[in-house]
Amino acid sequence: MCPAFQQALQASDRMAVIIERDLDKRDHETIDHGTSDHDLLKRMLEGEEDAFTALYRRRQAAVYRFALQMTGSVVIAEDVTQEVFMELIEHGRRFDPARGALASFLYGVARNLVLRRIEKDRGQQSELPDLASDDDVVGDLTRRETVERVRRAVLSLPAVYREAVVLCDLQDLSYEDAAEALDCPVGTVRSRLNRGRAMLAQKLRGKAETVA
Repeated sequence: MCPAFQQALQASDRMAVIIERDLDKRDHETIDHGTSDHDLLKRMLEGEEDAFTALYRRRQAAVYRFALQMTGSVVIAEDVTQEVFMELIEHGRRFDPARGALASFLYGVARNLVLRRIEKDRGQQSELPDLASDDDVVGDLTRRETVERVRRAVLSLPAVYREAVVLCDLQDLSYEDAAEALDCPVGTVRSRLNRGRAMLAQKLRGKAETVA
């Protein structure tokens, strides 16, 4: 890695600028859309800034949605998303493609960050976090009363079941990819997901009866 790029990677403010900037089409087209995540990661680690930007653009929305659905907070979701990609910059060589997809690796990093935030804010969880604004990726959903009830029910699940529901039902990950992200056996994912779904259904039935 060239010294100049290495210095850039170590400067968080520089990375924040890269993450937040709105690239024009010429920038976006510098990376082949058919390039795999792993290839983009290798090129990023070799010093290609455009490879990092392409990888961020490809995966940031999914990471953001996961953090948002786990916490209900736009602010936390934005922070977690940036921290995930900072972690990738600093420790991307830890990714082992033999263990799973890069997307699962990113979910795993996001999960650890989210759980730390949940633990830190545990004393404030009696209040539901701020809703997503109409500008974000789920703004059209949060305006609907039914989806809002589901969102609140999901947020009320214990984290160990919530993450399984979010990854498998809301993010559409396979059991295998979810297991990689959660660092547990596939059977454990299935068990947690079934329990989470049952708890969610019970909460939603209770809310429906209350409304009725």
